[in-house]
Amino acid sequence: MVYAARLVPDSNATMLATFPDFPEAATFGADVEDALHHAQDALLSAIAARIDDAEDVPFPSPVTDDLHPVELPALAEAKILLWRTMREGGVTKVELARRLDLALPQVDRLLDPCHPSRLDDLDGAVRALGKRLAVALA
Repeated sequence: MVYAARLVPDSNATMLATFPDFPEAATFGADVEDALHHAQDALLSAIAARIDDAEDVPFPSPVTDDLHPVELPALAEAKILLWRTMREGGVTKVELARRLDLALPQVDRLLDPCHPSRLDDLDGAVRALGKRLAVALA
């Protein structure tokens, strides 16, 4: 998943990064490269907060000429897709924990895009929702 970031100079001689898909997220850097480096962390934090609050995580809007791409790690993408599948199927965190025979904090970590979960754990969660996790190289 590649989300769009808008970079603008701010009053402190730094670059401010904001995100059309996540208006609640913002970060900055000393220059464009530094701001984009911090942008991924800001996006992951915003996504984690939305999942914690049981809110939707949108698919990325197109990156246009006036925006900069911010690519998320593959593991974070898998967690977002797991969350979206849960929401589409009306499966709560409590229900997923029951299906996987896990404690709720374990499910919270499984859905946290900042937590380094194991791929086989994600695969088990996806299978508990009747789906299959596929891996591809692009």
